[in-house]
This record gives sequence, C-alpha cells and structure tokens, in this order.
Amino acid sequence: MPQPLEGVVVADFTRILAGPMCTMVLADLGAHVIKIEHPERGDETRHWGPPFAGDDAAYFLSVNRNKRSVALDLTHEADLALARQIAERADVVVENFRPGVMAKYGLDYETVRENNPGVVYCSMPAYLAESGRELPGYDLQMQAVTGWMSFTGEEGGNPVKMGVALLDVVCGLYAATGIAAALRQRTESGEGSLVEVGLFESSVSALVNQAANYLIGDVVPKARGSAHPNIVPYQAFQARDGWFVMAAAGEKQYRAACLAIGRRDLVDDPRFETNADRVANRDHLVEGLSETFATEDARHWVEALTAAGVPAGPVRTVDEVFASAVGAATVEVILDPIRGPIPSVRSPIRIGEPRPSTPPPRLGEHTEEIRQWLAERPRR
Repeated sequence: MPQPLEGVVVADFTRILAGPMCTMVLADLGAHVIKIEHPERGDETRHWGPPFAGDDAAYFLSVNRNKRSVALDLTHEADLALARQIAERADVVVENFRPGVMAKYGLDYETVRENNPGVVYCSMPAYLAESGRELPGYDLQMQAVTGWMSFTGEEGGNPVKMGVALLDVVCGLYAATGIAAALRQRTESGEGSLVEVGLFESSVSALVNQAANYLIGDVVPKARGSAHPNIVPYQAFQARDGWFVMAAAGEKQYRAACLAIGRRDLVDDPRFETNADRVANRDHLVEGLSETFATEDARHWVEALTAAGVPAGPVRTVDEVFASAVGAATVEVILDPIRGPIPSVRSPIRIGEPRPSTPPPRLGEHTEEIRQWLAERPRR
C-alpha cells in the first residue's frame, strides 16, 4: 500500500527541532525529504551531545530519520545554484530561518514560486505578528514569553521549564498539518500556497484551556504542581512507596474512585458534590485523599482505581517507560551500516502497514545521489 505522501518531494532547509520535527513527520508519511545542510557545521543538533552514535548526537538522530542529506554552502555560487534547483523541483519547501535569510539567497517564497508555481512553501518564523517578525525564537525563550513557565512547577516555586522543548514539537506538528492541508488544496486548485506557522503563535495556541480560562474568566494561571486548574481530583498523589496519578474527570469517575478506595464519605460530603464544588474546596478534598493514599503502595491504588474504570497510573522514569510492554512497543531499531543499530521512537501515526525506517543521514551522505537526480529530473 503506497504511503500517503509517496512521491512528494520536500526541500528541507530547517534545523534544530521545530523544522526537523515537521519534515520527519512528512518523511514518515512517505515524502522524499532532502535535507540541505552546511558542509562543515550541518544541523546544529548534530553536535548537541553527549550521547552520540557515531559522529552525531542522539538529539539529531531523534528527529531526522527517513531523510537524505545534501551538503551545500549557500555562500558558494555553485552550491546555491543546486539549492535553487532542488527548491524549483520540490513539491514542498520548508524553512525556519530568521526572516530575510532565505530572501538573501533567492530562496524565499516569492522567488521560488516564479519557477515553481505549484510549490507549497512553509515558513516557520518566531512570530507571525509584524512587530516581532525580525526577532529570533527558541523553545526556552517561548516557554518564558508565552506564559508556560509561569504556571509550570510547584506552587510558590521558581519558574520551571518543561523537560522537553515541547513548544518546538507543537510548532512542527502544526506545520506538518498545514503542509498536508495545502497539498490537498493543490490537488483541487492546481495552485501552491504559502504556509506560515509562528513558534510564538503555536505556543499560545497550545495554552488551550489555560488561555480560555483567562480570556473568558479572567483567571491568570498559576503553578499548581501536577494539579489541574479546572478538574479535581486530577493530579499526582503520594502513596506509601511512591507517586501515582488519578484522573477523575467527571462525576461518575469521582464516585467510582471514592468507592474503590473505601471513602464513601467523600461522595456524600456536600462540599464535593460537583466538580465546581470540588474545585472550590480543592485543598480539603486533596488532604483527605492524600491521607488515604499514604496507607498503601502505589500499585495497590492503581490496580483498584483501574478496576473501577478510573484512569490511573504510576509516575514512571523514562527507563521504566521503555521497560513496560507498551513502551517497548514504541521502539523501532533502525539498522545503520555505519553507526550500528539505532533505537528510535517510531512514528505514532499508523496508516496501513508500517515500513522500516531509514537511518538519519550522515552529513552530506546523499549529495552525489541528489546531484544525479537533479540532472535527470526536469524543472517544473
């Protein structure tokens, strides 16, 4: 069964995380992704280690499978000409440089579409607003300026960064979605389009209920540890031997949870009758639950709650995640003749039978192959 994006050629001028995440999603779905990198430096994340596999950092390997690497120095006329040829023959061009960089090399949307009118061109600036167009953008910076760090961490503590550059990931996923939609539109109209996805705007969009809580209810989010701002009880609790979470998101689940742990009194207490009541009386309810949970091990409570239909689970470390049956099933070992076996988290998207992934490319590994491809493929 052909993959959904089989035959789609992507000229990938991205680096770091948001852009490579986007193009890896496209590559996982069958697109032919040509990653253009500087011959000496390559993508910055190649050097963001340890750990390393061969010459490349694990960070780079995590978001660059199923791609081909072409080493081109855009300050050299001959290399720039090849980069332009790739862009002119591509169905999709993706870039995440600061505004003005691609235009300097004649690789901006307006210039590319003159010779490739059907191109879907995706640009991923830090900001879409004109007032921020010239500013750079990194995930840490965005976690600060979009409010995420103000409500991440324990109540009363210092601002805390999320443990993964999750806003870059969100931006990359939005970009891949926009590109897929633009390709679908092109099949109807025959015309390409410019897709713009701002890192700032993606980060604000990902605030979802926290943004709505403020815009609709004028509630400024604050750090609550693992607790949910709108649902109680929906957080981590400390058992006798460690931590677990319980997500009682509705009245049925709340009642089932209380009965499963032997706390019928919490069902009958008028202070906790509805979710709104429980939010208003959060501290009293959490204190009562915590007293009960401290009497048994986490596994006991997880099993009791799960049997009652209440979502619950242990707070795992990453090694424990991959030691679990479901965690182990997410791992694909990519066979690389140079680096050796590379364990990788496979794409979570399932369309038909999954195909084995190809290794993340070594810097410039496919340069000659792409030169030959350009010689044989006419411009659009």
